[in-house]
Amino acid sequence: MDLPPNHKQSIRKSPVRNKISRVISDINIQNASSGLISATLIVTGPAIVLLEAAANGNFTDQQAINWMFAVYFFGGLYGILMSLWHRKPIVGGHSLMGVAFLSTITAYIPYSQLIGGYFLSGLFIFLIGISGIFNRIMKWVPREVISAMLAGLVAGYVVRLVLSLQELPIVGGISLFSYFALMKYSKRIPPALGAVVVAIFTTLITQKLDLAETYLSSFLPTIQKPEFSLTALLSVAIPLSLLILSNDVAPGIGALKSAGYHPPVRRLVATSGVFSMVTSFLGGQCANVAGMASAICSGSDAGPKSSRYMAAVMSGGVTLVFGTLAWKVVPFIQSLPQALISMLAGFALISVLLSNLKEAFSGDQYNIGSLTAFVVALSNISFLQISAPVWAILCGAAVTGIMKK
Repeated sequence: MDLPPNHKQSIRKSPVRNKISRVISDINIQNASSGLISATLIVTGPAIVLLEAAANGNFTDQQAINWMFAVYFFGGLYGILMSLWHRKPIVGGHSLMGVAFLSTITAYIPYSQLIGGYFLSGLFIFLIGISGIFNRIMKWVPREVISAMLAGLVAGYVVRLVLSLQELPIVGGISLFSYFALMKYSKRIPPALGAVVVAIFTTLITQKLDLAETYLSSFLPTIQKPEFSLTALLSVAIPLSLLILSNDVAPGIGALKSAGYHPPVRRLVATSGVFSMVTSFLGGQCANVAGMASAICSGSDAGPKSSRYMAAVMSGGVTLVFGTLAWKVVPFIQSLPQALISMLAGFALISVLLSNLKEAFSGDQYNIGSLTAFVVALSNISFLQISAPVWAILCGAAVTGIMKK
């Protein structure tokens, strides 16, 4: 007997409905709260550093909004798709260390070449992913040398935090107190996140802000034209791809493994490259597996292991929405006092500086090479159109090789 057409259609739809029902039923208070904490961490400190990098490069308002939209929209979308596909807490975002690196070079590399460098960086990551040589690439340069270079990059931001406390003593004092209080008494809320929220809230109460008005011909993102050059390759693509792989993709995959998952390493690396290439055409440097955020969503605080993927989905959703609101977020942040922006960037990077200093000088084997990389990166020197981070890695690796017993 033939079934009515409507009944046949309901049968065909039932597997989809079952999947949707399962996803909804997997939401609980633990994974929802972990997802919100993860997303807040992604959209606070990194956004401040991103806009400071845009200001260093004299980006237009449209270029800054494009950048903000691209990395948060596609970073969030990446996390949602990969988490639902693999049923694992794979959080998507963009590279904070990548933005910190770019803030040192946006002033002297043309915008179109930056876009070309972003695309090439994503292409390198994709090729490394499909080739399966990710682990071997990470062994070519000692991890300690890369960490020292990163520490040199972000040290200046933390120093400016001290200077900003002099200009905004009330805001800075309350925020600093909250940072240390959360560090000592809270295991759930990251100190940097708490300090950033307290600093903004205190500023809104104590300061009169002149909200910047940004006039745009369109609120929609626009395609950015890349320019490929030797400078884009050497000063942007190579160091940026190394930073993304070593400080975002590798820690994110490591966090999943530590939590008892078996992540598809090659696929995660390759798809990070694909999403980064797409993001580059809208002005963003990358969209990839997020390291620290993945650790938050894959831990035991995110609830039962089988449903922790929903923490990453929640995180991705909030991140994606934040990206679509970039045209509102950018003018608001631009209206904040410059001292406050420096303060927020410093708070966001304290833990990054501390962890990388620990890693850089954790043993005796690489100390002199790590110190070389740290000093060269801190100098912010540019020579032969090659930026300080690249020279830091090259000099640090060379000294390590020479001094190695």
